[in-house]
Amino acid sequence: MKTEDLITALSRDARRTGPSVHGRLAMAVALGIASAFAMLVAGLGIRPDLTAASRNMLFDLKMLLVVTLAVAAIALVRASARPEAGLPKIVLLVPGLVLMFGIGHEIATQLPAALPGRLFARNWAFCLVAIPLLGALPLAAILTAMTAAAPRNAALAGALSGFAAGAIAAVAYGLHCSDDSPLFVAAWYSIAIAMLTAAGAVIGRRVLAW
Repeated sequence: MKTEDLITALSRDARRTGPSVHGRLAMAVALGIASAFAMLVAGLGIRPDLTAASRNMLFDLKMLLVVTLAVAAIALVRASARPEAGLPKIVLLVPGLVLMFGIGHEIATQLPAALPGRLFARNWAFCLVAIPLLGALPLAAILTAMTAAAPRNAALAGALSGFAAGAIAAVAYGLHCSDDSPLFVAAWYSIAIAMLTAAGAVIGRRVLAW
């Protein structure tokens, strides 16, 4: 059978079973969100100044960034579940614009000498541990759901699963983290999410291949 014929057959099956696959993904995402926030509350706790922080533009930008990133990542995972589907990369536009605005605001309003301190802040090392830990269960849940799908590229689908898990974890961690600098978020949150993305790619290559 030619590759094109195989993809067409898989696409036909995906259309018949698509709601089931997407239903599993929805359940996995819900479970992942619940587990990340449960681990946050039980292990790290929500920052005590959350009410005051919510009136700070930088905190609002941080949460807007990670929430829109999570929504975009989930949309990409959902699209990758079908072998014939293209990835809607346009969904990354909003978080990208939020990130650029935040960094631009930071550079424009802070003295150059203050930028390194805002980049590294106090908790950069903890961030690199906390987000992958909070994202471990979401990654497991999403990859388990994706085993019912037929992704064209197993490694890519796994990477997107890790990306989504990392973004979900970043939303949860953002409620604990007291570092709201856009430079800090752009650097360390991105590295932590990239760690889960890489883990998802490695695991996905093994468990999502067909």
